[in-house]
Amino acid sequence: MTKMTGGQALAKSLYREGVRVVFGLPGAGQYEAIDGIYEEPGIHYFTTRHEQATTHMADGYARVSGNIATALVVPGAGVFNASTGIATAHSVSSPILVVTGRHDQSSNDEMASVRQITKWAARATNPADVPAVVHEAFYHLKTGRPRPVYLEVPHEVLAAEAEVKLLATESYDPPAGELEHIAQAAHLLTEAKRPAIWAGTGVQRSGGSQVLQALAEHLQAPVVTGRESKGVISDRHPLSLGMGELRFDLLRKWLAQRDVILAVGTSRFGDGDDKRRIIRIDIDKATIERTTDRCLGILGDARRCLEAIYRIVSATTAARPSCTDEVRLINAARFDPKIQLQPQWGFMQAMRAAIPDDGIFIQGMNQMGYYSRSYYPVYEPRSYLISAGNLGVAFPVALGAKIAKPDKAVVVASGDGGFLYNSQELATAVQYGINVVVIVFNDNAYGNVLRAQIEQFNGHVLGTELYNPDFVKLAEAYGVEGVRVHDAGELEAALRDALAADAPRVIEVPVGKMDRQY
Repeated sequence: MTKMTGGQALAKSLYREGVRVVFGLPGAGQYEAIDGIYEEPGIHYFTTRHEQATTHMADGYARVSGNIATALVVPGAGVFNASTGIATAHSVSSPILVVTGRHDQSSNDEMASVRQITKWAARATNPADVPAVVHEAFYHLKTGRPRPVYLEVPHEVLAAEAEVKLLATESYDPPAGELEHIAQAAHLLTEAKRPAIWAGTGVQRSGGSQVLQALAEHLQAPVVTGRESKGVISDRHPLSLGMGELRFDLLRKWLAQRDVILAVGTSRFGDGDDKRRIIRIDIDKATIERTTDRCLGILGDARRCLEAIYRIVSATTAARPSCTDEVRLINAARFDPKIQLQPQWGFMQAMRAAIPDDGIFIQGMNQMGYYSRSYYPVYEPRSYLISAGNLGVAFPVALGAKIAKPDKAVVVASGDGGFLYNSQELATAVQYGINVVVIVFNDNAYGNVLRAQIEQFNGHVLGTELYNPDFVKLAEAYGVEGVRVHDAGELEAALRDALAADAPRVIEVPVGKMDRQY
């Protein structure tokens, strides 16, 4: 054992558990934690301009890298400011660690307030406890369904000295599913006449894309993905049906005709009925426990379960004849350029043409972001990130993603309203050389809500029309080059130029009211 402060014990424990990045905003109640990180050269600390960005950046980092990042915020207001990012990470199953302190005089119970949006929460009561509490936090981060974990280390614990025993990190083998259930799943799939696969983010997190593709090809089972799991199979693959937008009539009818559906790593697909069986693979026990008699539930890691099923299926049956013609017909109807909305389709094609295949695209909560769910092709896992329903998420998530993958292009499709939630983080991008490109589609409105007021509430427009800054000048005020473009051709050229420059860039695209599809 070694004598050290609680702040030193925290930093050393985080490093031992594999933390290499901390996002924070220094303040009272965490000075000793900051000093501990200063003394731990293997941890890189990034200061943000608002606590909300700390958790969003940690989320983006975790989603594209698969590694755990930490947000360090002050107690009280800092925790509440960061809670939007915690809730977003909870919604998308992102493993982030949120660390805060606790003022002696505080009457706020922040831990109680965040329990509903975290997987596990605990408090260290003395410096000697810190390694064990951190270690348990990482157990919860590394096992089961990944979600945020919350840790309080009060100021007096961070400041106090004690003899501390540091702990080594541990790895945990994810469950591979019960052999009986794996065999049943393999039998159902081999007997199926019209199988399909619905692949969720659990496949991405487990690294299961390769075996998913192999199983789909052997069974000739077309693959539908969720929003966040776009790219788990390349949209160029002849069995890819893209994101499962069931408001597209042809896709919904096709899916209703499947007799067996393998829903893997997703909690967003319904149970079976009299016409079809569902095989559900999920790491989340609660998801499996909700299954019905028409659903075979398998508790386990997506990749390991898919590998076990594929071993049985490939050893006992021959590969099936191709069914790619029906996939091609559905996709040809769905993605026919002649029926697409403009200017959305043109802008989407321009962005896809300019962004490398492995580039990371972050969808903001705006008209182009919604449109991208169906119409932005994705070719690699972990290269399309959603905002989970919250304005202001996309830009700071992109910053975290770029820190995790500095050699990849990272592009944000934001609206004007959403960008201004966290536009101050342009200063963070400049300070640390985080070279993200932000495309601001500016309709001077909360456009989706404005359209609803016009179409559904007799044109009663209130609170949705905005006065905006000049986004080019706003970018320049932070030392970022800003450009304004007006059509798809100009957007593609500007985006190519921005990515070649490898510097933070803002591209404003003035747009009018856009029609809606899905």
